[in-house]
Amino acid sequence: MLLKTKTLLLAAASAALMASGAARADEWGSYGRDPAGTRFSPLTQVTPANVAGLKPAWTFHTGDIADDKRGQRTGFEATPLFIDGRLYVTTGLNRIIGLDPTTGRQLWAYDPKIDRTARYGDGLINRGVAAWRDAQSKGACKLRLYEATLDARLVSVDAATGQPCPGFGDHGEVSLRDVARYERGAYHMTSPPIVLDGVVVVGSAINDNSRADMADGVVRGFDARSGKLLWSWEPLEKPKGTADKDWKTGAGNAWSVLSADAKRHLVLVPTGSASPDYWGGLRPGDNRWANSVVALDVKTGKLRWGFQLVHHDLWDYDTAAAPMLTAFRLHGRMTPAVIAGNKTGMVFALDPATGKPVLPVEERAVPQSTLYGEKSSPTQPFPTATPPLVPQALSAKDAWAISDSDRKWCADQINAMSGTSMFSPPSEAGILAIPGNVGGINWSGFAWDAGAGRLIVSVTNLPAKVRMIPAAKFVKGDRGDLRAETTLQMGTPYAMSRDFLRAPSGLPCIKPPFGELMAVDLGTGTIVWRAPLGSLDEIAPGVGNIAKGSIVLGGPIVTASGLIFQGGTMDKTLRAFSTADGKLLWSGALPASAHATPMTYEIGGKQYVVVAAGGSAKVDQETQGDAVVAFALP
Repeated sequence: MLLKTKTLLLAAASAALMASGAARADEWGSYGRDPAGTRFSPLTQVTPANVAGLKPAWTFHTGDIADDKRGQRTGFEATPLFIDGRLYVTTGLNRIIGLDPTTGRQLWAYDPKIDRTARYGDGLINRGVAAWRDAQSKGACKLRLYEATLDARLVSVDAATGQPCPGFGDHGEVSLRDVARYERGAYHMTSPPIVLDGVVVVGSAINDNSRADMADGVVRGFDARSGKLLWSWEPLEKPKGTADKDWKTGAGNAWSVLSADAKRHLVLVPTGSASPDYWGGLRPGDNRWANSVVALDVKTGKLRWGFQLVHHDLWDYDTAAAPMLTAFRLHGRMTPAVIAGNKTGMVFALDPATGKPVLPVEERAVPQSTLYGEKSSPTQPFPTATPPLVPQALSAKDAWAISDSDRKWCADQINAMSGTSMFSPPSEAGILAIPGNVGGINWSGFAWDAGAGRLIVSVTNLPAKVRMIPAAKFVKGDRGDLRAETTLQMGTPYAMSRDFLRAPSGLPCIKPPFGELMAVDLGTGTIVWRAPLGSLDEIAPGVGNIAKGSIVLGGPIVTASGLIFQGGTMDKTLRAFSTADGKLLWSGALPASAHATPMTYEIGGKQYVVVAAGGSAKVDQETQGDAVVAFALP
């Protein structure tokens, strides 16, 4: 009976995925495998019974490693695509490379020659390409690849040769710099576009906290063949009656991965916070549609629906995870849903047709700001049917440390803060942002276990101390904590100082694990299992014996055989877990940490699991790398 139930669930989920434009069984055609972003593969050759036999099959080195000693490092966050028997991967320098999927041999490489002198806030990274089949092409570019570059260009190349596609813009590229308040370097692209119905849709990454009026976070749609601009959508809406002098903001941009609802012809867009992140006196109101998931008509760019996960964000709580379109069993019936999650660690399920919650959400009163000129939102949305996936408060008595002196230090820090729970408004005394700006569900996102009908999520448990500094004090030298990241937030009355809440030993003041993998049953609102994920041993030797878990930047994938493959941690390891209970079944050594989401494909009767291993663009202690590593059974 259990087997029959599982088979029926898998069949229902597979039907839903096909309706949403899923990839073919042997392909990984989008960043999330299918446009719906499920990261679910129907491949079954590698199973829980034989996964321990996975061995390295091949390794390809891109050669793209850079570190200019001023903080501008390459990272390797790409997820390759597998289409028509070839692999396609991008590097931190925006080169697109075609590979033989059985040997890792390079077939071709395209170099857009990005501007290496600009200062990109995210470092030198790129997460991948999008692909589109041109049914009208009788020669070159029958299969086209699209990349959005760090220096704000949209390029289109022939998947067969790597040559720029003629007729697309100017020699295969379109400038993306024509936006309000554009600033070289600060306005850039890190995630892949998405293509639906012959339209290439692209967002942007915009540096955080620099000033109030950052660049416009516009989302744009281009004709996939010609590169002609078809539409633009502005995420931020100035409230009626607000004077221009009282509205100085920007961003609200879609910097993470886009998804699509092919059946309804909608692009699903996750948006980040409006600028600047920690003071919103010049952006009154809820700041719609920042910190949201929105559905745009792919032909016109018009807003079909939107749902805001955080009102008037003051904590950098971006909707960082790609929205996922799937269906789950609720009250005895399969219910279509767009799954949304963000850095708060909360999970929302929305109706794909209307954006209204299919699982209940309530507005709860939250503490109010006392900063000059700030008017924080009186309420915030909380899902009531699904639990938070990470802690959202920390008291001094619950501070964790490896020694009494460290514990006292942590407790003293917490006691001195004006707020120590989620949505505590920033203050001059300082607050605990819990989860912090890299906590909760980041761009790592989630995958769908279609067999069991569960959401597989990787999360980070890492609170931060955030302190607001009056601009005059900042100019005179007040920079907050010595270890903290600081910024003036130009055009506002306050500079900002933030740092992870770490004891003198360097370890976080919160009980580990610092990173986890978990399975969530949305229908019952329960966390079915959770497992510590990764280790900080390689950047802090010996920590693994004391505290489990790692910061996670890179998400999970699921296979129909009952396996989860997960990199993303700060150790040089790719892991396989059982979907049934979260048990660790296999780990594979890598030449560098894999801050990327893996993928899998089958060719020549053999299933491969592939991940990019290149370390972090921001963590100096991590080893840099340039490897694409494939594993397979002997």
